[in-house]
Amino acid sequence: MSLSLPSTAPRRGRPRKFSQPSRPVTLTLPEHVIDTLSGVDPDLSRAVVRLAQPEVGKQPHPPAELVTFGRRAVIVVNPTRTLERRTGVVLVPLSDGRALISFDSSMTPAGLELTIQDALDEHDLPDEDSRIFESIRDLLRDVRRSQSVTLRQQNIMVLEFTASHGARRSLAAAVRGRAAAEQGSQQS
Repeated sequence: MSLSLPSTAPRRGRPRKFSQPSRPVTLTLPEHVIDTLSGVDPDLSRAVVRLAQPEVGKQPHPPAELVTFGRRAVIVVNPTRTLERRTGVVLVPLSDGRALISFDSSMTPAGLELTIQDALDEHDLPDEDSRIFESIRDLLRDVRRSQSVTLRQQNIMVLEFTASHGARRSLAAAVRGRAAAEQGSQQS
């Protein structure tokens, strides 16, 4: 597996809207559909992408891959409880069905690479889990050996619910209510 990141040379023109290759498309839509899409995201193209994510998530993805945005990239994986159990990482779900790898400060990328290699050396992983472990190991190894990529360990916030699903729903409703109120005040 070879590591390929996008060029870090400055681009001319508008900044990229999406991390994946994209192109302009002209659509003619009914006004009520435009209003509905605007409720999802004020930017209609982002609204369409957000609504299409569940369908995109149904398409097969590599076991692990780099997802880039500008000069930065993260590793996303097909989620497996075995990865969490055997390495101590926490998988953070993404809207397309894949997950980000997160871990606390006691784990390092080098430690994760070694833990994954140890699990692979035991030869007791199911086939799909082996493919995921191998892909992550290969990505980490390629980054470690690369002269053009710097691996930086950064924090993300992960919310872990200890209460019932009702607490989750009420938090989500509160966030949606706040977002709707902010959007309403911006339109005024």
